[in-house]
Amino acid sequence: MERTLVLLKPDAVQRGLIGVVISRLEQRGLKLVGMKFMKVPLDLAERHYAVHKGKTFYDGLIRYITSSPVVAMVWEGKRAIEVVRRTVGSTNPADADPGTLRSDYAVEVGRNLIHASDGAATADYEIPLWFHESELVSWPRDDDKWIME
Repeated sequence: MERTLVLLKPDAVQRGLIGVVISRLEQRGLKLVGMKFMKVPLDLAERHYAVHKGKTFYDGLIRYITSSPVVAMVWEGKRAIEVVRRTVGSTNPADADPGTLRSDYAVEVGRNLIHASDGAATADYEIPLWFHESELVSWPRDDDKWIME
């Protein structure tokens, strides 16, 4: 099973979209194995977005992600990274396919609701930034046999 990090950014939290996002990911057959509601400390924001340091949007991104609470989650499932990314939609909501979360609920890149790991190496880096292994719960789900072969 693959795991991926999903962050509901301040705009998703402020707009009351937490339940919508969780519901969509559960409906896709993914399993939630960790979740936190938190205000992001500056040092965590800087480590999480270190790949963007030096870019013109970096300072604004750091200010934004630390401005209001977020919901940090780890989802698990077959091809979880791809399933989440396709459910979330393109980074620029204007380019997102109809029916994706960003197409349905967002308008511009700076307020695109969600961060989702973009690959296995990224997930392997990001998940331990946000969660200790002891905070992730592997659990058998009765309907897995109806979701996966």
